[in-house]
Amino acid sequence: MKGTEEMEKRYHYKFYGQVQGVGFRYTAKYNADRLGLTGWVRNNYDGTVEMEAQGEEELLDKLIKNIRSGRYIEIDRLQRTEMEIDDNEYGFREEDDF
Repeated sequence: MKGTEEMEKRYHYKFYGQVQGVGFRYTAKYNADRLGLTGWVRNNYDGTVEMEAQGEEELLDKLIKNIRSGRYIEIDRLQRTEMEIDDNEYGFREEDDF
């Protein structure tokens, strides 16, 4: 855990737009690793990308900003839902596609 439990958040994200085949998952993992966040990212069969990320809120916001600045990534819509913290998760991974 990178901070106190009160400072940490975990969110489930769903991204819509030009988000598959544009390096989205690589960009998410690279930035999450650099920021010390945990979680996962995967492509969905419907063309969306799904991600869960955990860490300090400021760093989670920075992760989304960095993903949005990806060269070919175009996010038209983003859904975000707060979740319970996973104290047993370490690292950030790319999951298999759908």
